[in-house]
Amino acid sequence: MRVAIVHHWFVGYRGGEKVIENMLELYPDADLFTLFWEPDKLPEVFRRRKVTTSFLNRFSIFKRNHRLALPLMPLALEQLDVRGYDLVISSESGPAKAVLADPEAVHICYINSPMRYIWDMYHEYRQSMGWLQRMFFTPLAHYLRRWDRSTSMGVDHFVANSSFVAKRVHRCYHRDSTVVHPPVDMDMFAPSGKNGDYFFAIAEMVPYKRMDLAVQAFRGLDAKLKMAGSGPDLGKLRAMAPPNVEFLGRVDDDRLRTLYAEARAFIFPGKEDFGITPLEANASGTPVIAYRAGGILDTQTDETAVFFDEQTPEAVAAAVRTFMEREGGFSADALRANAARFSRDEFKRRFKAVVDGVF
Repeated sequence: MRVAIVHHWFVGYRGGEKVIENMLELYPDADLFTLFWEPDKLPEVFRRRKVTTSFLNRFSIFKRNHRLALPLMPLALEQLDVRGYDLVISSESGPAKAVLADPEAVHICYINSPMRYIWDMYHEYRQSMGWLQRMFFTPLAHYLRRWDRSTSMGVDHFVANSSFVAKRVHRCYHRDSTVVHPPVDMDMFAPSGKNGDYFFAIAEMVPYKRMDLAVQAFRGLDAKLKMAGSGPDLGKLRAMAPPNVEFLGRVDDDRLRTLYAEARAFIFPGKEDFGITPLEANASGTPVIAYRAGGILDTQTDETAVFFDEQTPEAVAAAVRTFMEREGGFSADALRANAARFSRDEFKRRFKAVVDGVF
C-alpha cells in the first residue's frame, strides 16, 4: 500500500509533528507532502523521508511568516500531486485536507481543529488586527470558510483528536468523526521522587493560551510559579508579573522533565482542542489545575485535576488554594496510569484500527 501523509507545514516539532512521527512508525515507507519544510527544526525521522513541498516554500517571506501566504494556500495545496497513492492521510489544523486524491484512494483526515481563525475564533483574530488587515481579512475569511467546507467533501473519514474537536467538525463540515487522542511519550516523562516548591506552566505565549490568568492569579498567592515557553505575549506577561512568577523561556528536554516531575501541580488555564501538556504532567506524577472546558475533559477527572469554571484570575487562584488543601491526596502512580491510557502504542493501535476499518 502506497501511503502519502500531508501536513500543513513542518516548521517545528510540536504536537502535530509528534502525531505524524507516530504515523510514520505505522507506515515507514510513507512519503510526506507539505506547504513549508524546515528540516533543521525536525528530528531525523522526518529528514530521511521523501518530501514534496509546495511552490510557496521557495519564497523566504512566506517561510518567515507562513500566514502571509494564506490567500495562496488553496492553490498551493491543490497542486501537490498525490496521484498513485492508495492511502492519503491529511493532518491538519489548517487546510491540508484540500489535496486532490485519486478517486480510488482512501483519504483519512486526522484533524486537530478546523481552522480557528476562520471559524470559532474568527472574531478574536479579527479584533486583534489593525484596520488595514481587517479590511483584507474579512472577505478572505468568508471565501476560506466556503472553500474549507467544500474540501471536506473530499475526505472519506475524519479522525478527531478529541470529543471537543469532533463536535466542531460536525458543526463546521456536517461530518461525523472517530476520536483518536494524540499520544503522550511515556518513556520521556516519569516521576522523580523529588518535590519542588513551585507550580509550573508551559505554553506558547499567545492570547488564547490565557497565560495572563495564571500570572495574575499568583499575585496574591503565597506560592511560586515557573513558566516556560516564548511567543509574542511574553513581554506583556513579564511586565504584569509579580515577583513570585519566573519566566524560563524555551527549555530543553532534560530541564522540561525535571520541571514537570518536581512541580507541585501543572497550571492549564486555556481552552484547548486537546492539550498534551497536562498528560505530560500526569506521566511525570504531577496533578493538574485546569479550566473545565475543551479537550482536557477527555483526559482529566477530579482524581487527576482540580478544575475551575471561569477564566478569571480569581477562579485560578481559588483552584490553587483548593489544590493546596488536597495536595497530599494525589497518587503519582494513579496519575501516571491515567497518562498511560494515551500512550504511543495506544494511539497507533486505535489509528490503525480506523484505517483498517475504512479499507
